[in-house]
This record gives sequence, C-alpha cells and structure tokens, in this order.
Amino acid sequence: MSMSLTAHQLIGLLVDPGSFVSWDDPVTAEPRDAEYRASLARARERTGIDEAVVTGIGRIGGGQAALIASEFGFLGGSIGVATAERITRAVEQATAARLPLIALPVSGGTRMQEGSAAFLCMLRITAAVQAHRAAGLPYLTYLRNPTMGGVFASWGTLGHLVFAEPGARLGFLGPRVYEELRGVQLPPDVQRAETLAERGLVDAVVAPEELREVLRRSLSVLTRRALPSPSPSSSSVPPVPGPPTPAERPDPWEAVLRTRHPDRPGTRELLRRTTEELVLLDSPGGRDGALVRALAVLDGQPAVVVGQQRRAGAQERPFTAADLRSVRRTARFAEQLGLPLVTVVDTAGAELSVQAELDGVAVEIAHCLTTLLSLRTPVLAVLLGQGSGGGALALLPADRVLAAGNAWLAPLPPEGASAIVHRDGSHAPELARAQGIGAHDLAAVGLVDTVIPELPDAADEPAAFCARLGHAVSTALATLTATSTSERLTARTTRHRRLGDFVV
Repeated sequence: MSMSLTAHQLIGLLVDPGSFVSWDDPVTAEPRDAEYRASLARARERTGIDEAVVTGIGRIGGGQAALIASEFGFLGGSIGVATAERITRAVEQATAARLPLIALPVSGGTRMQEGSAAFLCMLRITAAVQAHRAAGLPYLTYLRNPTMGGVFASWGTLGHLVFAEPGARLGFLGPRVYEELRGVQLPPDVQRAETLAERGLVDAVVAPEELREVLRRSLSVLTRRALPSPSPSSSSVPPVPGPPTPAERPDPWEAVLRTRHPDRPGTRELLRRTTEELVLLDSPGGRDGALVRALAVLDGQPAVVVGQQRRAGAQERPFTAADLRSVRRTARFAEQLGLPLVTVVDTAGAELSVQAELDGVAVEIAHCLTTLLSLRTPVLAVLLGQGSGGGALALLPADRVLAAGNAWLAPLPPEGASAIVHRDGSHAPELARAQGIGAHDLAAVGLVDTVIPELPDAADEPAAFCARLGHAVSTALATLTATSTSERLTARTTRHRRLGDFVV
C-alpha cells in the first residue's frame, strides 16, 4: 500500500487532522551539473515538493511528535546533502523541543549524483539521532518499501522501536547490485520485513492503516510518567490471602507439575488481563515465539516487558540465542528512555541443539546477566512458572523478584537432575523436594521478595491470580521508581552479593 502513498499522504494517515506544521525551509542551492539540475527540476514538478523528505510537527492522539517522512517519488527517496541537512535540522529541533521523533524512511540509499559527499552525510544524521536518543527521547522508525543502503544501515534502523511495512524490501545492498557484484541472484525472502521480524531485527510488521494506533499506544507508554503507588484501600485492589503455613506450602513436585499445566496463564495472558495499555512487539520466531516483548501500563505504571512464553498451543518453546539478544536490546532501550524493565520467567530451558551452540546461547546468557545487573533503570523480575536452567537465570537479575506460589527455579528440570544423580529420571519428585527449588525456598535464600499465592493453582483461577499478580507488579514498580538511582543500585549490588546465603 505505501508504495502509492506520498510523504504527505502518510503523514495525513498518522496525525490528528489539521495538526501538521512543516519545518522545511526552501532548498535554494543548485548543483553545477546540468543533467542533475534537470533531474531535480523534474522531481520537483512531479512530486510538488523540493526535496526527498518532508519534516514537521503534528499530533498523534493529542500528543505532539516530530515527523520525518521520505518521498520515494523524488529520485527514489535518495539522500543528498540538502536532504541530509533537512533531516538533521529536524532531529535537532525535536531534541531541543524534547519531542518524540518518528522517522518514516523509504529510500534507495545515497544519492549517486552527489557521491561521497552525500554518503558521508549519513554520519551527520546518525550523530543527530544519537544526541536525540541520549537525551532520553523516544525515537521510532517505520521502514517502508524499499528502505535500502545507507539509510537502512544508519538512521532507519536506530529506532528504539523499529516497525516495518508488510512485504517491504529492507536491506543493505539492492538485488540488482548484489547480482552484478556476486554473479548470483539474492534469494527473494532475505530482505523482506517479515524475515527480519522473525530474526528480531524488526519489532513489528504493521500495515500503514494500522500504524497511527500503534504509534499512539507506543507513545502513550513511552512518554507517560509513573503514578504514585495504588492505595491499599482502593476497591480495585484484589484481596490477597495471607502467607501459607509450612503445611500449606505447595509440595515442590506438585508445583512443578502445576506449572506444566496447559491452561496455566502465561506471559501473554498475564499482560492481556492486567494492563490498561499494551503494545505487543514481534520477537524472534514471530508472534508465537518463546519471547514476549511489550510496552505496557499497569495501574498507571509504564514499563517495558520482556517475558518468556513457555508454550504456544501444545508446543513447548525453547529459549534461543536470538531471544536473548532481543532481551538485551529491549533492556537497553528501556534504560535509554528511563522506563522500568519487567522480566517474566517461565521456561523449560534454553535451546539445546548444535545450532544453539553455534549461535552462542551460553555466551548470550552471560551477556544478559551483565546487561541486567548493570542496567540503571529499575528492574523487576517475575518468576511466573517454570524456571529451568540458564535460560531462566538470564532474566532474574533484578532489584526485586516476585514469584507465583507454584513457581520454581532449578539448574535443570527435576528429571534432568535425577538423571545426573541417580542415572534415571524416576527420582525427580524427591530431588524437587530436596533441592529447595520452590518459591518459598527461593525466598529463604534471598532471591524472591514476595510470593503471590495460588489457590491452589493459577490454572483454576486465572482471572483472580492475574489480578493479584498484576497488582503486586504495579505496586513494586511504584516503589522502585520512587527510589533514587544511587540507592537502588547500591541495594542491587548488596542483594546479589548475598544470594544463596540462606538468610531469611
């Protein structure tokens, strides 16, 4: 669809009617080359604009945002020096006004008529974008068909969130250039938006007619300030049973079996039941993959969420190296925007395969640990169900950890531990009881701060359980965001230094 949309038409789809105000000064400089001057004149007559980009300010759902929209009809949306200067000034103006910035590129890349001078301008644009990001301001991009070359390799893909048009060709080298240089054709699906989304390189594939609502909801979360903690006397607060006595605590093996129940609420159901604003993003493997990424508001508390989705239908989903890379990328943009990060742990374990070893799944776990431990933004972890191995551990470094009553954490599933200790899996129940893997055991060694009860199983009371857990999450977020950064980071260091000391 967007191939037929001009820059102004796309802007018109996105902004509130009558709210767009152009920031563009007329282009006055003319190139010396007569043929190039003629090409520019034809492009201006054909498109009604004087360069391959339109910039300005508008409202999206009432909130102001700066916009940069490429025009493919103007020399293929290519970036010359004047184009780059217009883009750079718009980014700088958005930064000075502390506005979120939405870039809508569609381009073949550098304008060949201007050669290296135009090519180097990608650095100019990227430096301005980096300053905007460093100011803690949201930068969102929507890649249209096609977005290629230096645009794709610089400001087009630097968004905190990167959306793309369905079927868009996105890549570094155009197919004709690839064939000329390599002597073979580029496989047709390599540079498709959907292919990049499956690999975690694009956050969501969004049709142009749906983009306004996605941007509105995204900006609603990214620009929202946290509210004070909900009052305990509020009628919306679900009743929470008191802590169980030792006799009422779930048997660890029974808890393991309950977390494997197909009807147990997962991360997606928890978010859908508890959030007042939700933007689900694509993840490696697509929307049914093992990782859930989202922007969310819970009881007035904005957050970025990364969570494991143990099941998709009847199929178990292993956690992959690509998932872990997406966790780190999402954590970093939460930090840049000053938003708390919520991680949700519910996994049967990281992927075990030759490909996983080649992809460096263990290395990615290590990098996830260091990323979360050093993150300056608040981090809240939720142990929702299964917590098996390094795939679970990777999401657990946090300022505070909540756990469902039946949740558990272990180096291996109990059957795997039994195979190591007893050379068979039949001793799994006794090992589950002996290893201290249950939520209350984890509280005793300093990992879990609050256990959210299940009565007796979240699968039997999904709505009530999600309400209790959602309230606990929003309350914890309010407390963490109200704590100074230095105090919180000091407490985080102390917390992880003492883990495993059996301090009640």
